[in-house]
Amino acid sequence: MRSTFAAMRNVLLGLMLLLPLCGQIAWAQAQDSQAQRQQVQPGNNAPVWREVRSGKEGFTTVQGRETGVLVQSEGQTWRKLRNGPITLYGGWLVVLMLIAIGLFYRLRGPIGLHSPPTGKMVERFSAFERIAHWSMALSFCVLALSGLTMLFGKYVLLPLIGHTLFSWLAELGKNLHNFVGPIFLFSIVVFVLKFIRDNIPRAYDLTWLVKGGGVFSGEVVPSGRFNAGEKIWFWGGVIGLGTVSCASGLVLDFPNFDQTRALMMLANVVHVIAAILFIIWSFTHIYLGTVGTTGAYEAMRNGYVDETWAREHAQYWYEDVQAGRRALPSGGPDAAVAASAPPQVQH
Repeated sequence: MRSTFAAMRNVLLGLMLLLPLCGQIAWAQAQDSQAQRQQVQPGNNAPVWREVRSGKEGFTTVQGRETGVLVQSEGQTWRKLRNGPITLYGGWLVVLMLIAIGLFYRLRGPIGLHSPPTGKMVERFSAFERIAHWSMALSFCVLALSGLTMLFGKYVLLPLIGHTLFSWLAELGKNLHNFVGPIFLFSIVVFVLKFIRDNIPRAYDLTWLVKGGGVFSGEVVPSGRFNAGEKIWFWGGVIGLGTVSCASGLVLDFPNFDQTRALMMLANVVHVIAAILFIIWSFTHIYLGTVGTTGAYEAMRNGYVDETWAREHAQYWYEDVQAGRRALPSGGPDAAVAASAPPQVQH
C-alpha cells in the first residue's frame, strides 16, 4: 500500500516538474507558428478579410438575395464616389449657378414690358392648371431642400448648428424625402398630361432660340403659349430629369422589392446626379418665373396677365384666343371672357 502511494507521489512530482518544460515547448511552438503565419498573413488577418470581401456566397438561415454575402466591397467604392466627386463637383455646380443667376440679375435686371399695360386682363392659367403646377413645384422644393441637406448638410450645416439640431433636421429631411417623392411623381404625371399640348415644338421656336428670346437684344420675339425655353425645360427638365429622378428614387424608396445592393448603389448614384442637375436647371426656371420676368409670378398665382404681357410673351397663343380659334384655359369660348380679371387680381 505504501509502495503504491509512493509511486503515485513520484509520478505527480514528475508531472509537476515537466509542466514548465511543456509550457516552454508550447510557447516555442506558438512563436514558430506565429512567425510562419506572419509570412503567409501579413497583418495576421489579410487572407481572412480577402475571403470575406471576395463576395462569395456563404450560408445563412436568413432568406433573401445576397443574404449569404457578408461584405460587399463595392460599397466602399460607392461611398468614395458619393462623398467624393459627386459631392464636391455637385456642390460647386449649385454654388456657381446661384452666383451666375445673381450676376445676371444684377447686370440685366428683370425682363419687363416694351409697351404700357392696357389694364385688360387675359386668363393665362385655369385654377386646375395652377393647382397642378404648384403641387409639382412645392413637392419639388421639399425634395430639393431635403436632398441638399442630406448631401451637403454635414459639410455646411453641421459646423454651424451642431450635432443635435443637425441630426433632427437630417432625420426630418429623410422622412420628408421618402414620403413626398411619390407625391412628386404623381404631380409630374398630372402636369405633363395637362400641359403637353402647348409644349409641342413648332417651327417658330427655332426663331425664338436663334434670337435668344430677345433677352439680350431687347427684341420682342413671338412665341406660342410657352416659348422655346419653357418647352426645353418641359421636355428635358420635367419629363427627362424628372423621370430619371423618380425612377431611381422609387428603387431607393422601396428596398423590399428584393433589389440587390449593387442595384441600390447604382440607383443612388444616378438619383443624386440627376437630382443635382434637375435642381440646378430649376434655378433658371424659378428665377425667370419670379423676379426675372415681370408679371410671370402673378400669372401663375392668380391665373391672369395683362393684355400687353400676353401679346409680348405669348403672341401666337393670344392671337388665337382673340380670333376665337382657341378657348381660354378655363374653357371660355371667346376673348370676351378675358375682358377683365377678377377683382382681387386688379391691384
